[in-house]
Amino acid sequence: MEPIRRVAMISLHTSPLDQPGTGDAGGMNVYVIELARRLAGRGIEVDIFTRATSSALDPVVDDGDGVSVRHVHAGPFEGLTKAELPGQLCVFAREVLRAEAAQPLGHYDAVHSHYWLSGQVGALARDRWGVPLVHSMHTMAKVKNDALAAGDAPEPSARVIGEEQVVAAADMLIANTDLEAKQLLNLYDAEPSRIEVVHPGVDLGVFRPHDKAEVRAALGLPADAAVLMFAGRIQPLKAPDVLLRAVAELLARAPDLRPRLVVPIVGGPSGSGLEHPESLAQLSGQLGLDDVVRFVPPVAQADLARWCSAATLVAVPSYNESFGLVAAEAQATGTPVVAAAVGGLTTVVRDGHSGLLVDTHDPRDWAAALHRIVADERLRLRLEAGALEQARQFSWERTAERTLEVYDQARVELAQTVR
Repeated sequence: MEPIRRVAMISLHTSPLDQPGTGDAGGMNVYVIELARRLAGRGIEVDIFTRATSSALDPVVDDGDGVSVRHVHAGPFEGLTKAELPGQLCVFAREVLRAEAAQPLGHYDAVHSHYWLSGQVGALARDRWGVPLVHSMHTMAKVKNDALAAGDAPEPSARVIGEEQVVAAADMLIANTDLEAKQLLNLYDAEPSRIEVVHPGVDLGVFRPHDKAEVRAALGLPADAAVLMFAGRIQPLKAPDVLLRAVAELLARAPDLRPRLVVPIVGGPSGSGLEHPESLAQLSGQLGLDDVVRFVPPVAQADLARWCSAATLVAVPSYNESFGLVAAEAQATGTPVVAAAVGGLTTVVRDGHSGLLVDTHDPRDWAAALHRIVADERLRLRLEAGALEQARQFSWERTAERTLEVYDQARVELAQTVR
């Protein structure tokens, strides 16, 4: 079998060049660009197709040796919600096929689609180009609907049907964790032989420990502060409100903490959170936390690493995470994580070793977990060491190596199907 030379990645609804932490940009954006860069480092050319959201965007952006981001015109540049994007699938797919048609025959060796919308386009490209389709779900409607956050809207049946179609069409499915693989089997009737577990990675060159005193001084944080940080998109699914309610409960139990408590909320509104972008700030005021909560706009990866290093702990109270990239990144800076015991977070965070897992979203349980780390220095130091150890399991180089193996499996699977 000839080695893979060129891959078409499809990330329709969000560009890997967008700033994570706001809009629809999050862990998937980081995943796509980091994986593409590592594949390019192995001599593989990667074209990433994404929908253009501004007329000012260049048609093709060169991200570096071997990685190109192609902005596809499909629908109005602004004003389309993710729920409205299915109406642009045909136009987007046509433009992707047209871009490939301008190249020599056999230009791509594989298609790797991310999220179900991209999978619909990937399935069409697979059949047209005669190359295998590898698909990463990232999130699943059936899983999300089983654990809805208060105030969040269920995913529509059209998405459920679309995901089922993509699962059936893909030659191989990449699951982030063993749990996600089981969900694909049990909820989507995926074939076991077509699923491979490949953990996402962390850029260990960016996310590394910094001198805590130095980064705190640079960020305007007191040297002796207890810094309880949230990073991510502000939406019900990510549950930053759980952290605020837990902090209020914590201060009711230990009011002496207040003078040195800082709660940075790093990120911007997203998804259903866009309907009430001010709701978290209003909750902070209602809970009497305005003196301890700091709202910080989304920051670049290097700055996020500094914020994580400055924190006493990073809280990830999500109702569901397919992996939990923020938790992995925080641990790589040597910062313990307090996370909900859901989805991929149970893989990323090792309970009692790199952080604490909380089985509920009850603010009282969360307050108890937060207080354990803040009040017990021996525990905190042990978790900091464990966080660094845990983070070493996840690297983008390893992710790229395993993904290439899946691409080869997909080519074998396609060849057997054609026969």
